[in-house]
Amino acid sequence: MSAQCEITARAGSAAPMSVFERYLSVWVVLCIIAGIVLGQFAPGVFQAIGRMELARVNLPVGLLIWVMIIPMLVKVDFSALHEVRRHGRGIGVTLFVNWLVKPFSMAFLGWLFIRNLFAPLLPADQLDSYVAGLILLAAAPCTAMVFVWSRLSDGDPLFTLSQVALNDTIMVFAFAPLVAFLLGLSAISVPWATLVTSVALYIVIPVILAQWWRRALLARGPAAFERAMQRIGPWSIAALLLTLVLLFAFQGAAILRQPLVIALLAVPILIQVFFNSALAYWLNRVLGEQHSVACPSALIGASNFFELAVAAAISLFGFESGAALATVVGVLIEVPVMLLVVRIVNSSKGWYEAR
Repeated sequence: MSAQCEITARAGSAAPMSVFERYLSVWVVLCIIAGIVLGQFAPGVFQAIGRMELARVNLPVGLLIWVMIIPMLVKVDFSALHEVRRHGRGIGVTLFVNWLVKPFSMAFLGWLFIRNLFAPLLPADQLDSYVAGLILLAAAPCTAMVFVWSRLSDGDPLFTLSQVALNDTIMVFAFAPLVAFLLGLSAISVPWATLVTSVALYIVIPVILAQWWRRALLARGPAAFERAMQRIGPWSIAALLLTLVLLFAFQGAAILRQPLVIALLAVPILIQVFFNSALAYWLNRVLGEQHSVACPSALIGASNFFELAVAAAISLFGFESGAALATVVGVLIEVPVMLLVVRIVNSSKGWYEAR
């Protein structure tokens, strides 16, 4: 294992779960309330923010997304890619679930629940947009919070690091074609130029900037790197919460008219999380992989890069779209649901190892 891999693995496994991370759902609910209230009392301010666009990219939100994503990508060590062969079965299972099962199963669940079972309860003009948001949510695997989930489940930090590096590499090339294909299957058209711009703005450029920043931090030594990771972590959460306030300032009127929408959108997301985590966990057991690998594999397979999903939804469909709202529901339920999955994989260790 390289020195850089060891430093990153140690930083990821040692960092405690912050108050913001542990109570993310509470902060999201508070942002929903704040956004709705501010949107009702100061609509002109948010309309002005909504008009600050360049090439269909909202500049304030673009800045917030960078502040949200770049600190997370600093944790990613692409030199760990050469370690993927050490746990080939776990890597293979996670790739299979992340890229071949999860996006397609979410597209199916969106069709089943949003376009069929729940259609009479949802605004007809937003059905396609809701499905698009769900697809965006499932099309990119989680990057940052995975390190927290892995630590809480006693996961192998090197496996987690190498899997995240591999997923992020694939995401640079696969996110846009995969989203375009699944939206096309769902009869939802999106401009390719906007989709490619979103990938460049919210994946490629942030990765380049984050890796440059990472090298600068590592040059100062392991202790400085770990201190920096602890210091910049809250930036991501703060930027996410400010983005949510903006979103709900625009979405407030629609939510007040139909408050059931959030609960209905949560149903396919919840099913997707439990199905994919169970599938990855079971496949690792069948293939004889270690429990310390199966846990992060299941958690990576189930969680979503919701920050990227929110950014792409806003760029492609706008603040007031059902797509943006669907991605935010993913943020709302992410922490409590993933903590439940952590509890399940921890409590089932005896069953897992009795094979």
